[in-house]
Amino acid sequence: MRKKLVVLLVLLGVFLAIGCTDNGSETANEDDADTPTSKQESEIIVSAAASLTEAFSDMEPQFEAENPGIDVNFNFGASGNLRKQIEGGAPVDVFASADQKNMDILAEKELIENTTRKDFGQNSLVLIVPASSALNITGIESLTSPDVERIAIGNPETVPVGNYTRTALTEAGIWNQLENKFVLAEDVKAVLTYVERGEVDAGFVYMTDAKTAEPGTIEIVTNVTVSTPISYPIAVVSASDNKEEAQEFVDFVTGEEGQKILENYGFTPVSE
Repeated sequence: MRKKLVVLLVLLGVFLAIGCTDNGSETANEDDADTPTSKQESEIIVSAAASLTEAFSDMEPQFEAENPGIDVNFNFGASGNLRKQIEGGAPVDVFASADQKNMDILAEKELIENTTRKDFGQNSLVLIVPASSALNITGIESLTSPDVERIAIGNPETVPVGNYTRTALTEAGIWNQLENKFVLAEDVKAVLTYVERGEVDAGFVYMTDAKTAEPGTIEIVTNVTVSTPISYPIAVVSASDNKEEAQEFVDFVTGEEGQKILENYGFTPVSE
């Protein structure tokens, strides 16, 4: 009888131990469920002028290394088209334009945070020709020659480099003479490609883009005078859900490290 009682007590102890273990596991699981997860990485979308492709892409790894919680994704294109995307409600956090005009339009519509707007670089306009060209193009006046048949320019309505080109040629008094020769491109990179491939006789691009051309494909004929400085503004977009992270990128671009990278790609930096 005593032996049976001992066995029963042992079994009861085992059941109680199992019960305690199960309760402990449940408690542990509940505690795990209440444990906060690590903060997720924030993604920001930067819509930037096509002429910034190389410089901004070079900034990306350095910026993300210094801001490990932010993932930058770029949307490069003609500033006018990027502005229209923002007007249409595209999920953009930062806008960097190749001209003041498109940024001004967004500012008037309160689609950017005006207090975040800063100028961060300047560029210059150049006339380029294919390296294999046999035409004697020595300046913009040479473009009026009947031998020059195709001239690539950015679409002046949406591409800042095209608008700068139109202004320069109009002020030189030759825009109307050349109008039927123009091949309109969707952005400055397309103009460069047309000239590199020899598909046109000449083209107008920024100096920074001319420097990115494949070696031996183009020649820079001359710098083209423009009455309006080619300056680049950047700002946080009003509809951004990541304003703090967007501001971090703006600060990087306008800061010492970003300015150094821009200078490496031929932009004239803007001091704070």
